[in-house]
Amino acid sequence: MKKTILILVAVLGFAAAASAQPKALGVRIGWGVDLTYQNYVGGSNFLEFDLGLDDGYKTSNFHVDGIYNFMIALPDWTSSGSWGFYGGPGASLAVWDNGDKDNVVYAGIIGNLGLEYTFNIPLQLFLDVRPRLMFGDGGVRGEGIFNFGLGICYSF
Repeated sequence: MKKTILILVAVLGFAAAASAQPKALGVRIGWGVDLTYQNYVGGSNFLEFDLGLDDGYKTSNFHVDGIYNFMIALPDWTSSGSWGFYGGPGASLAVWDNGDKDNVVYAGIIGNLGLEYTFNIPLQLFLDVRPRLMFGDGGVRGEGIFNFGLGICYSF
């Protein structure tokens, strides 16, 4: 009984801590279009999860990314709002149409380096580059290696 209560308290504590962290939901447009979700952990660092369509927004080409971003610098360039430089590593899983074959699953590593501006209202703009190295179908995927993107998020 004590273990059950201890586990229940731990789960509720972790859930309360996770729900107290700032979050953001938005759209990123680059090599494709992504729905992006950010969850801040440990100060200004944040986890970012993306679900997107690639290569001309074909529904047969999509990916799921998970990135842990470290806040590198918070320059004080303006009297209102806030700026931030961030970057971090992550993992990606993608399904792409190879033309002559059926859809092929790729897995790989991804990086992120970006600049964001958060207004005094719950609105954030960002510009980033995401190099990715994807493996699958007996080789390395060469398209979309350097993916530049522009995004907007609603912070809550």
